[in-house]
Amino acid sequence: MSTSTLVSSADVTGTEVYGRGGAHIGSIDHLMIDKQSGKVAYAVMGFGGFLGLGEDHHPVPWNKLHYDPEKNGFVTDITEEEVKGAPARHDGWYADRDWERQMHDHYRVPVYWL
Repeated sequence: MSTSTLVSSADVTGTEVYGRGGAHIGSIDHLMIDKQSGKVAYAVMGFGGFLGLGEDHHPVPWNKLHYDPEKNGFVTDITEEEVKGAPARHDGWYADRDWERQMHDHYRVPVYWL
């Protein structure tokens, strides 16, 4: 186990995500990184499905995930209802500040760009 606080995005892809109660809820498919600040903005997570088939992908604000070294994964307090009730994605969602504000308000976290 590494003691470094840095991690490669390649190592984050596929990392499991657990709810506060310990139940597995999904895994990280990929990250969305702000090109100007270098901050991770979203983890696009895969929920449901079997062996990647039928899996739904939803962006979750990065600061809703907290790394737990004992689980070797991330823990979050998001619920299935929150994911299902999140603002609907559209083509270009990642370049739409209004959509991003709605997403951060929905998950009750500060925006990453301030």
